[in-house]
Amino acid sequence: MKPIAKLLPVTAIMLCYSFCSSAQILKNIGNRAKQKAEQRANQKVDNAIDKGLDKAEGTGQKKDNTSNQNNNQGNNNNNNSQADNGNSQSGGDQNPRNGTASVNFETYSKFDFVPGEKIIVDDDFTQDAIGDFPGKWNTNSGGEIVTVNGQSGRWLMISKKGRFLPEYIGDLPENFTLQFNLMSNENFDFYSSGLELYFLTGGNDQKIFEDYFLTAQKRSGLKFYFHPVTPGNKASEVAVEAWESGQKFMNNEVITQQFNSHTGNKRVAVSIWRQKQRIRVYLNEEKVFDLPKAFAPDKKYSATLFQIKDNMTNEKDRYLINNIKFAIGAPDTRNKLITEGKFVTRGILFDVSSDKIKPESYGVLKDIAGTLKENAGVKVKIIGHTDTDGNDADNLSLSKRRAESVKANLVKEFGIDESRIQTDGMGESQPVDKNTTNEAKSNNRRVEFVRL
Repeated sequence: MKPIAKLLPVTAIMLCYSFCSSAQILKNIGNRAKQKAEQRANQKVDNAIDKGLDKAEGTGQKKDNTSNQNNNQGNNNNNNSQADNGNSQSGGDQNPRNGTASVNFETYSKFDFVPGEKIIVDDDFTQDAIGDFPGKWNTNSGGEIVTVNGQSGRWLMISKKGRFLPEYIGDLPENFTLQFNLMSNENFDFYSSGLELYFLTGGNDQKIFEDYFLTAQKRSGLKFYFHPVTPGNKASEVAVEAWESGQKFMNNEVITQQFNSHTGNKRVAVSIWRQKQRIRVYLNEEKVFDLPKAFAPDKKYSATLFQIKDNMTNEKDRYLINNIKFAIGAPDTRNKLITEGKFVTRGILFDVSSDKIKPESYGVLKDIAGTLKENAGVKVKIIGHTDTDGNDADNLSLSKRRAESVKANLVKEFGIDESRIQTDGMGESQPVDKNTTNEAKSNNRRVEFVRL
């Protein structure tokens, strides 16, 4: 980081030059120099993050224009979070009806992740001020909400040794999913600390900040470790440890190309799926862990914790987290569609204000297609629903087109006979939750399959 002293000669030169210009130009240049000096002095921006962080108040950032599909996963605006099954701020769009024409599922053909049924947490940090630590989290260290050039939304930036506790994720049921976007700065140092994620017994009270919280308190839990670079800077590392009453009984590490700050993959979408004792972990479309006996069957897990264990070797290194989604319940497509007559999902995702389906919806669509193939005589109606943001008529149109898009994908990608499928859209007219919070809006944005 450049010290303020080095900025003073530059400011002096600029001021001298200004004497030849108008008084207004002089004032503008002086203000800009002062603002830059304050930013440097307060460590709001450093050389490594200058490329990525925009400290302007508000969220009016450009969207990520990268052609890397992995880095685009989950890149929605604040009103269209990961479960973007409904409307955007404007509700409608100018895209053609056949939004499935350019969808490419090839990369995600093995992606079998299916999000939980009910969204409990949908945190995009819009309720928090830029520069503050989020109000719904706790820490023994520090961090701040920032915006990032080329990325949408707000991010929690953490760079110092400490523990970071999202207090809104308490009891962990036998079936849940957790999703978030994770990013590092470019050229992250191999010797800087990794980011750890814990699922723990023992609750999320102040004891979680004590040293040796696993061994001394004899907690059970899972620890996942993410690091964006390996020796030689050619890949990244993901590791896992499983603990039972303070004793470690499982560990392993995986090398992957999905999250590598030296090769352009500095952003990754993390998807975690628990089914009783089993847990699956995905980085983008890659399943890095599938552990059938990871959770103890007789333990109550009740805390989720992020940790940076050591200070960074390079003070410029940091991690950024956004779009945290926590959902509960195990989707039971076959039983609910065949025996109950209706299946509802919030896991079919669309581009903002569009009927184009996101590739990470593959797991949900595959599950539905499998049910229809196993029950060849069943016909269904697909119904799209939105939240109340935007114009009523646009929302109605968008919901109908998205239902058509789902049908087209089931026919094209999975070979389902189109004569078995009808479509409709209800727009915002049939909410299942209040439209006053992100979580409620995410639950209202959904795709419904009704047996005919």
